[in-house]
This record gives sequence, C-alpha cells and structure tokens, in this order.
Amino acid sequence: MALNVLGETLRACSYDPLTGYFRDGCCSTSAEDLGTHVICTRVTAAFLAFSRERGNDLVTPRPEWRFAGLKPGDRWCLCALRWKEALDAGAAPPVVLDSTHERALAYVTLEQLQSHAL
Repeated sequence: MALNVLGETLRACSYDPLTGYFRDGCCSTSAEDLGTHVICTRVTAAFLAFSRERGNDLVTPRPEWRFAGLKPGDRWCLCALRWKEALDAGAAPPVVLDSTHERALAYVTLEQLQSHAL
C-alpha cells in the first residue's frame, strides 16, 4: 500500500485528465519510473510556460501517449525534480499533499511541499 507525504494512504490525484506514471490516476511509482512522477499538483499557466521553456511541453496533446494536453487548473503527477526546479525558479505549482507519494521526500522537504499546499 502506497503512502503519501503525510504518512497516510496515497489518494488519487486525477482521473480527468488521467495522470500518473501508470496512467491509473495516482502518483504511484516503481523502479521503472525514472522520472519519479510522484508530486500531485494543480498546474498553473506560469508552470506550464516554465515547463515548455525547459523542453517539456505539457500543453500539446499527444494521443500516442494517451495524453490530451494540460490546461491551468488540471491536476497532474509531476516529476519530483521538475517540481524542485520550478520551486527554485519561483514557478512551482500548488501541491495536493494527500495525493503526493512519500517518495517525493527524497527530493524535497515536507516543509517545501507544505508551503505550496492547496
């Protein structure tokens, strides 16, 4: 059973759009998840622009990856290092703590996450 950063059962992040490394709605992870997609966020226009500038376009639909593209307000499981990079640049989107996998704590502190909690 996966736990969140609060030490409780990990809750789903989003089913619409369908998120997660496994596209199961949760920010679950495994050894195969090299990006560590474990931080559940509500993406913002500022973050989407930041991500696109860094070479990761999260707005354009990619049907071959079952990806419809994101818009501000969507919930999405982000790579822990991308969220940290956005945090350092002042563009980190808000975090849903009960849907953020405990593995995120290997990359950022609980205090950093809490300071951006929804």
